[in-house]
Amino acid sequence: MEGTDRWQWMRDELRQLSERNQYRRLEPTGWLEGGWIERSGRRMLNLASNHYLGLSNPLPNGTDGAEEGDADMRLGAGASRLITGNDPVYDRFEREFAAYKGTESSLVFSSGYMANVGVISALAGRGDYVFSDRLNHASIVDGIALSRAKCSRYRHRDIGQLERMLRSVPTGAKKLIVTDAVFSMDGTTAPLPELVELKERYGAILMVDEAHSGGVYGEEGQGLAHALGLQRRVDVQMGTFSKAYGACGAYVAGDAVLIQYLINKARTLIYNTALPPIVMSAVRANWLTIRSEPWRREALFQRAAWFRRALNECGFDTGDSESHIIPLLLGDNARAVDFGAALQAEGIAAVAIRPPTVPEGAARIRFTVMATHRLQDLQWAVERIAAVGRRMGIVP
Repeated sequence: MEGTDRWQWMRDELRQLSERNQYRRLEPTGWLEGGWIERSGRRMLNLASNHYLGLSNPLPNGTDGAEEGDADMRLGAGASRLITGNDPVYDRFEREFAAYKGTESSLVFSSGYMANVGVISALAGRGDYVFSDRLNHASIVDGIALSRAKCSRYRHRDIGQLERMLRSVPTGAKKLIVTDAVFSMDGTTAPLPELVELKERYGAILMVDEAHSGGVYGEEGQGLAHALGLQRRVDVQMGTFSKAYGACGAYVAGDAVLIQYLINKARTLIYNTALPPIVMSAVRANWLTIRSEPWRREALFQRAAWFRRALNECGFDTGDSESHIIPLLLGDNARAVDFGAALQAEGIAAVAIRPPTVPEGAARIRFTVMATHRLQDLQWAVERIAAVGRRMGIVP
């Protein structure tokens, strides 16, 4: 693949769309009063919105989330981003966020589920091959199913099995490898250096879902790929704003041609109402806070390491967790349900996680600490958890 344009197939498809007058562009669109909009410097009567009753719900400047110069921080977006829903706040944020991620461009989706389903089904189709870690999130699984590509699931973090699968694919076939960066139910991290080497060796596309690592890893919270210095070698960086960023929505970051291709091919962007501008403003505000307050990441890692170690010392099995997600493995569904109910009775919010979210026989309680948890409160929680474990005969 060295010396070739890895995205040539995208450029060819985009050119064909342009020749058929089917090429889509996102046009920043500001809303005015009386059913008018401003687009490309022109005032236009808005006859394309879904806000049938005129409830655009503008919030005045000075409202929390609105910034000076944002004349219209609306609660409703009005339509798809390709119709009249592409408020200028999107364009500004996507340019800023791409620079933050070290990529040419980025694109905002309404949720992580929508991003994964839309991106995977746009990048792969019939006759293509997708390789997915067995513990990937359900949105990745669904995106692969909708793509109708041939799917091979490799054992969790098993690079050897993945390479054997890649080796068996016909020469010249399109290949997509998809992995979570941090796995949401196990707290394990993906072997990104090895995955990057494999994708380069076999000419595959590598997509990394940073949902649970974004905001947490990296000097300013850019994600695990950035923390490992691999951001330029990961083809598709995806993540959400609903986890560490404390808001909602999702992003995809990568080469400019990739983003243009998704604008034209990702059905969950084309046919989905945009996030409200006020939400985008809130996302940006939280993102700026995360960048400027590294103490939150430091505190999170310190508390997570302490909490996991304390549970292990009590005799609990936390699996291979190496992040801020800490499972307490119980195996049996009924035992997990009873354990969760007992913890809630003790004043600890904990929910049993059972199949199909996790494999059969792997029911658990999933703990996630926060940077703002006080150490004395975590100590209190460990004491309650240990007491329940002893009462149920799970630990000595």
